[in-house]
Amino acid sequence: MKDKIANRFKKLFGSEPLIAFAPGRINLIGEHTDYQEGLVFPAAVEQGIYVAIQKNKLDHCRLYAFDLDEEFDFSPDSLSPKKGHWANYTMGMLSQFQQAGFQTAGFDLVFGGNIPVGSGLSSSAALSVAIGTAISSLFTLTVSKKSLVLYAQKSEHLFAGVKCGIMDPYASTFGAEGHALLLDCRTNSHSEVEADFAHYSLILVNSNVKHSLADSAYNKRREACEESVRVLQANYPEAKTLRDIPVDQLEQVKQLLPAALFPKAKHVITEIARVESASKALHAGDLDMFGTLLKESHESLSRDYEVSCPELDFLASESWKLKGVLGSRMMGGGFGGCTINLVETAELADFQKTMASIYQQAFNIEADFIPVKLSQGAQIC
Repeated sequence: MKDKIANRFKKLFGSEPLIAFAPGRINLIGEHTDYQEGLVFPAAVEQGIYVAIQKNKLDHCRLYAFDLDEEFDFSPDSLSPKKGHWANYTMGMLSQFQQAGFQTAGFDLVFGGNIPVGSGLSSSAALSVAIGTAISSLFTLTVSKKSLVLYAQKSEHLFAGVKCGIMDPYASTFGAEGHALLLDCRTNSHSEVEADFAHYSLILVNSNVKHSLADSAYNKRREACEESVRVLQANYPEAKTLRDIPVDQLEQVKQLLPAALFPKAKHVITEIARVESASKALHAGDLDMFGTLLKESHESLSRDYEVSCPELDFLASESWKLKGVLGSRMMGGGFGGCTINLVETAELADFQKTMASIYQQAFNIEADFIPVKLSQGAQIC
């Protein structure tokens, strides 16, 4: 893919480009904890986005989307979002650099990648981070990794219209090969945790469904968490978010919260604890415990937080029955997308064959299988 992007750039613009890469990401465990300032456990993967870039000595920027075979020009002096257009990611990042006081000039840019569409590997964050890495390197801008993450997040908010959290661009920027990132969403800081899966492998199973109630349900869950905090503050005055409620206080929390709110608060509080336990299990090489935590996470997301769906529940529960599977859970916001599975490497072929067959029979939908390895973050290559 890197060579394809470079060659297309040379053919279109006749110069030798600088090449930047930013990976997609998975989240090992820790869903719907970020907006309560909790912990998440993401990692960069090998699949990602390549950006070829070079100065063009013009007063405008020329873009080309390799996968779409589309071109777009814009003036860096007149940046405004173009609803639903892929150019927003470049214009948004450039706008962030300009607002920070950095000087740039006209450039040519080609991008493309190998992240499967709709896989939940966060291609949009990878694109933003790759563009930011490319622009900062091309113009030798002194930009910290943390700043790049924040620029990418704000660019998506303002230009793509997506109110994304910090996790996706953070993992794409800070990813470390063979490691997961224990990311604190309160302090926006992390520690690297070695993830040696020995003779096991991570594989995503894409349900290839996306139910329409995802956005409205997300807002309702978020509001339920915020309301729970307001109620609990009478007894826990120091609590700013559910992050501040210890998991050993669950019984008291149950007595304090209305029945409609408690399961949502329970998920967030227990999921944060599961992230801590999962990082300790990986650090200790206890893959059985890690797999158990994946199962517990899915059950909590499905029963308490109610963001799963029949397809994801089927993929998770059926995989648990198969030989060599230590754990499985839905990954991401919910109502569709992928499950993440820890499977004995020797059993991967049988796992894929069996899951493809039974899922097809149950839902008449073809599942996709995406092997993932924990990889390096954004870089010039």
